[in-house]
Parts: sequence; structure tokens; C-alpha cells
Amino acid sequence: MCGIAGWVGRFDGEPDAAAALRAMCDAIRHRGPDDDGYHLAPGVALGMRRLSIIDVAGGSQPVANEDATIHVVFNGEIYNYRELRQRLARGRHRLTGHGDTETLPHLYEDDSDRLVHALRGMFAFALWDARRQRLLLARDRLGIKPLYYWRADAGVAFASELRSLLALSCFRPDIDRHAVGQYLAFGHVPDPDSILSGVQKLPPGHVLIYDQPADRVRITQYWSPIQPPLARIDEQDAAHELRRLLADAVACHLESDVPVGAFLSGGLDSSAVVSFMTRAVSHPVKTFSIGFTEPEYNEAPYAAEVARALGTEHTELIVRPDADALVEDVIESFDEPFGDSSALPTYLVARLASDHVKVVLSGDGGDELFGGYTRYGEILNRREVRPAALRAILRRVARLLPHATPGRNRLLDLARTRWGRYAATVALAPASDDGGVLLPDIATNVGMLDALLDRWTRQTTDRDFLTRMMLVDVQSYLPGDILTKVDRMSMANSLEARVPLLDHHVVEFALALPAHLTRRDHVGKWLFRRAIAHVVPPAVLTRRKQGFALPLCRWLRQDIAHRVRALLRPDSPIYEFVDRAAVQRVAAEHQRSRRDHSHLLWRLLALDVWLSALTRGELGRSSPQRSVAYVGLSTTA
Repeated sequence: MCGIAGWVGRFDGEPDAAAALRAMCDAIRHRGPDDDGYHLAPGVALGMRRLSIIDVAGGSQPVANEDATIHVVFNGEIYNYRELRQRLARGRHRLTGHGDTETLPHLYEDDSDRLVHALRGMFAFALWDARRQRLLLARDRLGIKPLYYWRADAGVAFASELRSLLALSCFRPDIDRHAVGQYLAFGHVPDPDSILSGVQKLPPGHVLIYDQPADRVRITQYWSPIQPPLARIDEQDAAHELRRLLADAVACHLESDVPVGAFLSGGLDSSAVVSFMTRAVSHPVKTFSIGFTEPEYNEAPYAAEVARALGTEHTELIVRPDADALVEDVIESFDEPFGDSSALPTYLVARLASDHVKVVLSGDGGDELFGGYTRYGEILNRREVRPAALRAILRRVARLLPHATPGRNRLLDLARTRWGRYAATVALAPASDDGGVLLPDIATNVGMLDALLDRWTRQTTDRDFLTRMMLVDVQSYLPGDILTKVDRMSMANSLEARVPLLDHHVVEFALALPAHLTRRDHVGKWLFRRAIAHVVPPAVLTRRKQGFALPLCRWLRQDIAHRVRALLRPDSPIYEFVDRAAVQRVAAEHQRSRRDHSHLLWRLLALDVWLSALTRGELGRSSPQRSVAYVGLSTTA
């Protein structure tokens, strides 16, 4: 696991290329505190920071082919690297190390741009081909690992995090107003956009080729989660095949030269991952969980119950964090504004695990692949108001009513299409008339909630509505929110997090399933439950779903209420993008307990803190780590 950065082309604003490249890598030192490496040539700069996981002693980067005409810097893990090394060794290739990164330049010699099809894992890498004078950037199929690129006047710069680009003296960090609108709607900036003008994310499952002599960029998609549906499949056979795929995915994700642990919440997904882990290793698995003192947010007892049943070496932390100090610690660990408050407990459990192991497995991805979110069922069980003219009338009436009028939000909800209702579960309304806070020009540019989903639904019209919702989540919410959160919060603590449920073999099978095997009788994860029924402790299958959350509503009214009040200061940087009167209304309604606006207020708070840190120049350095106040630590064997 590493962080990568560099450029190809003319970057005349950087007179000292070596110093500039080192500054880019120093900015992401938290991603790889163990080692660094650089390759410099005229018009070429490749750099990396390394967290040593595989081939600890000999896996330094950049790596090259035999004649040093191809160089690679790599972030991630390739779980099938042993098979690839055997294949390459049978050919004309000479491998000198023992790791996974070394396979890439040799695979490129054999397969050119198609090398990505041979890779099983999570990755983002940059490959420079000196013979053809071309740069190849690649990102894994699901977007587990991040990769940004900046198309400059005569070249391309790239980085695992935006803070590396901020370290370049020739880079101007101008905020993209449209991206701010998307952020306040989704809680993150969806790819391919970024919060900074001129910088884009390489989308999951894509490669970028930069032809330096022609100064031309070409981006192509090599993988899509949209799979042909399985027309006929026996349920028992499907459960057996899914169980086999899950066991294989977990086993290959255990590939490491350092100890591997797991996050354990006690829910279906993490319990399944840990259960398969215990079957694949001969020693007790180290598991970690976080709990809060408030019972309704505390999953620790469930995790401890599963840990006892599986015989793991379990460490739990019941915390009362210093919420006020934690705000900066978490928000400034993100290189873009990020509005999912569950980043806080994720940060805490990552910090806990990092004291014991370098690698953890996580259960993320199960809800998106197997229909686990309760919102799926709620939307499927409600009918769309018709005709469209009636929905338009309801919408007009609702917008004429004062915001605090009882039933106003219900009218707005009835006025939505089926897709609009789904969109309202993953995005907040941009326009102030609909409860949003954006300035009119940005809100208009962002558009209606339904329109925000258009690019993720165009190619799925032949699938059932449940699968289409899942596919939108896999292409947007999963990489933009869930995987971004896990990557940044683990990397802020120099911890590698792996997500075996997102092995692409599992994903392709899951997203090809018919809806009746995904959700049945108002129960989500139908086939997943059958597949793991004799693997996990029985109590896991009957436990009610509980999200990984924290008492944010109360915190914003009490513990960090002063943060909400601070949002109203006239000099806050958010008012370049949002309407102050609308923010005042939202804050007042929340404080008076008339409505829970915690999601929107947290997004505004995160934006305020992030923009302030950017202005102070504090985002261009390695992710900070501050002290956090804890209450209670217990370890159970």
C-alpha cells in the first residue's frame, strides 16, 4: 500500500524537479511512512511513499523492466501476483524481487494497455513507457484506490491525493463551484470531477493514456459493473457458488507478509468476512470494534458476541471522543470536502487497529451488492403518484408553503418520481425552495435530484428497479463515499484496509443475480444470507440491521453546537456558494428540535473547516494526527 505522485510533460514552473517531486510525496507521507522512491528523467517524474506489506525487504519502488525503459509506481495490492509471476517467469522475463508491483512492467511488455485485465486486486498505478513516450494511469475496477490527474498546459500530473498537487508551486487551487453543489447534494464530489478546477478523478475501471509527443490524452473504460443478467439459476446452486466465491475472495485478500486483522461490527458483512478468515488461517484472527456510550449507537456488544463465537482475539474500544477536537482531525484528513459523519467512528476504529496490525479486512460493499439497505425496500413498497401533472401541482403547492409547515416535506416527496425518491435517499435537494441552501446559480447548474442520477442509469434500462438502484450505488455512492471514507481514514493512520466483498468475481456474480434472489419477503441479502448460513454464528442472521453511525444530531445541538453557530459568521468561506439566510433557517430549525438537519449541517461544517484549512495552506501537507480522548478499553481473547 502506497501513495503515488508525479508528472509527465513540461512543468516549467518547477525549476527543481527533484525537490518538487519530493514535496508531492512528502504531502502523502501518511500513506506510506516506511519508504520512498523516485524516478526522474527529462520531462518525467515518478514518486511514491510506501507502506511495506508484501516483500517488505525487497519491494522498493519505482520498479522497472530489464532494460529500464518502463518504470512503474503503484498503490494497492495485486492478490493474484504469485500466479502472474509464475506466468512471467515461464516467458522471457527476469524477475529479481518477490512482490506484486514487479509484475506490472513485465505484464505491460506482454499485454500493453490490456494488462489491467489480468489484475485481481485494488490498485492505482502510473507506468512510463520511455520507448513510446507515453504515460499509462490505471485505477481498479471498483475505485477502491484513488487517483487524480491534472491536465496542465503541456503535460499531465497525477497523485493519490489532491494534497500532492497542492505541493506544486505551479498549481493554482481554484474551487469548482459546480463541484461544491455536487458535494452538498451527495456529501462528496462524484467522479470524474474534483473540488478543484482542472483536476479530475480517473473513474473506476478506467485507464488513461497520455501520448507525450502528441500532447494527447485518451481515457477508456476496461470494466463495468453492469453485467448481463443470469436468466435461469437454481437457488441452491447460486448459494453454493456465492459461498465458494466469498471464501476464495477472503482467502486471497489474506495475502501479506505482515499480520492481518479485521474490522468487526457484528453485522452480516463483517461477521461473514471474519468467519471466512477464521476458516482460512490456523491462528486466532485479530478483530477490532468501536462502541459509543449511547446504547442506540453501540454495536460493540454484538461484535464481542461474534468474536467469542469465532474465537478471535478481539479488541474493543468504548469511546467518548472529544468531539470538538476530532472535527479538524477527521475533516482535514480528507483531500476533498467529505460530508459523511461516519468517517469519525471509521477514523477511531482505524486508529485502534493500527496499534496492533498493518492490514485489516473490512465488510464494506455487501449492502450495495446484495440489496441490504433498508431504503431499497421502502422505495419498492411505495407507488409513484400519477399522472406527472399531478406531481407537478403537488410540487408547486409545497414550494409555496413556509419551510416549517407540517406536511410540506411529505408533499415534496409525493411530487417525486420513483427515481426522485431514490435520489432523495442518497442526495440532499440543492435548491433552497426544496430545503437546500445553495445559491441559485449553483443550484440551477446542479439540477433536480433525478437528473443527478442520469449518467448512472442510462445503460441499465433492461434490469429490474432494485438492481438498477444497486448499480447506481456501486457506481457512485460506493466509490465516492464508502470507499473514499475507508481509504482516507485508514491511510490517515498508515493502515491498509482491504474489502474482499468487492473482489470483482464476487461483484460480477452478485450484480447478475435476478431480483428475487437478492431481496424477498421484505428481507434484503436473501441469497447472501443463504450462502453464509452455516458459516457465521446463527445470531448474526436474525439481528436487526444497524448502521455505523454516531449521535450526530445530539452533538450538533449540544457538544459541538458552537460549531453550528460559527457557520453563521459573515466571513465563513461557505457563503461564496450558499445562501446565508437558508443556512440560518436550517440551523435554527435544528437547534429548536423542529427538524433533524444534521446531515446538511455536517456537510456545511465540513466544507467550512476544509475551505479554511485550504486557505491557510494546511491541506498541502501530510494528514495530521492529533490526540483523541477515549473512555474505556477492554480486550477479550
